[in-house]
Amino acid sequence: MSTVRPHILYVTDLTYQARGRRYGDEDIFLTSCLREDFDLALCNPRDAAALMSAFDAVVVRNSGPVMAYQDEYEEFRRRAASEEVLVYNPLSGKADMAGKQYLIDLTAAGYPVIPTVDRSQGLHLLPVTDQYIVKPKNGADSIGLRIVPADGLRELVTGDVLVQPYIDFAYEVSFYFVDHDFQYALYAPQTAHRWRLEPYEPTDADLEFARRFIDWNDIDHGIQRVDACRAPGGELLLVELEDLNPYLSLDVLGARRDFFIAAMKKSLHNFLTDQSRQL
Repeated sequence: MSTVRPHILYVTDLTYQARGRRYGDEDIFLTSCLREDFDLALCNPRDAAALMSAFDAVVVRNSGPVMAYQDEYEEFRRRAASEEVLVYNPLSGKADMAGKQYLIDLTAAGYPVIPTVDRSQGLHLLPVTDQYIVKPKNGADSIGLRIVPADGLRELVTGDVLVQPYIDFAYEVSFYFVDHDFQYALYAPQTAHRWRLEPYEPTDADLEFARRFIDWNDIDHGIQRVDACRAPGGELLLVELEDLNPYLSLDVLGARRDFFIAAMKKSLHNFLTDQSRQL
């Protein structure tokens, strides 16, 4: 590892057109801040495997849905493991980084998640409702999501989709963590506008809910976003745990943005130091 300034390969798709989000703007801003501490080069996720060996670490940020470059992503993971490349977030994540199976596993384990199954034999485990959500098991960013009536559900459950009850929630809220430290929370008070976010002040119970999933995932260094919805009964239910490339909505943070940048820099430095000690 460089004894002066670490060399970081920053993985991002600056051209990805995300609904309600500006990936390119966020990563241009974030890299401008990180350059104060690190030497950076940006690359598209399709090029990361070929380039990463020349750097001290790889930082995966707004790289878009993996399903758009699945083969390249699998090659990236394979080579990172075989060549012992440092990747931030570490590729040991058990949530979205590894697919959506974790929602099924957490449902079975009794965690407070939107109940999720992938087999017709498990449909009886879901609450009875008039409508259900069906979405691809390897999907992201609501790609392929359908709302289907109960009487048309069984024929769609083929093992490659997730099935969840349709929940008329009050709002969605996201909790953002660096390492195991809570940074900020944002919510969408208008359910029709998922990415029209505003600051949210979590209660102690809210944070206890979010930390439960951060502790479950057990990533020592990295950025994670816990997405939840406020169910009709008032409880929070996990929608997803984004541990690969969570969009951060830094443009709506105000003064808290500086605290987040400082926390990320510290996390990256600690990650590099801890990993170098283990080599």
